[in-house]
Amino acid sequence: MSNDGVNKGRRRLLIGATSAVGAVGIVGVAVPFVASWNPSAKAKAAGAPAKADISKLEPGQQMIVEWRGKPVWVVRRGEEALANLEKLNDRVADPMSEKPQQPDYIPKNAARAIRPEIAVMVGICTHLGCSPTYRPEVAPEDLGKDWLGGFFCPCHGSRFDLSGRVYKSVPAPTNLVIPPHMYEDDNTLIIGVDPETA
Repeated sequence: MSNDGVNKGRRRLLIGATSAVGAVGIVGVAVPFVASWNPSAKAKAAGAPAKADISKLEPGQQMIVEWRGKPVWVVRRGEEALANLEKLNDRVADPMSEKPQQPDYIPKNAARAIRPEIAVMVGICTHLGCSPTYRPEVAPEDLGKDWLGGFFCPCHGSRFDLSGRVYKSVPAPTNLVIPPHMYEDDNTLIIGVDPETA
């Protein structure tokens, strides 16, 4: 009878030890498995907002910020450039941005911007995805007398004004896309965040 008592004790010890080792093993397997559900650093960066310091951006200058693998143009427009936008309303295909190429909180006017002097747009042509060049000068020889500054796509000849509005009779069908963005303060632009949801 004393032998049965020893066996029961051993059995309990072995069952307890096996259960503890098994529980540690399950946790050891579960932690990496559950962690694999989280997005990778690359995936987080691909969807993460991009910050830009615009404090040193002078009128007429452009900076390019990468957001989600796309170039986003940030242009500070001077008073003359802003005044020229209204003059182009009859030359652009969608002067009041009726086609959905921008967030709802962006005014549907010639400036297409939260702050009129700062234009923010994705730098990809809406025709075939080329990247137009920034041509801020007024009426260069190759672009004609009606050119008041903007973006020219050398691939197929599409032209956009300094608000990204597409000219009439060019291959590009719509205005340049304006990404969601907001201002953290006077000098910090955050691309990829809607001010309504921030």
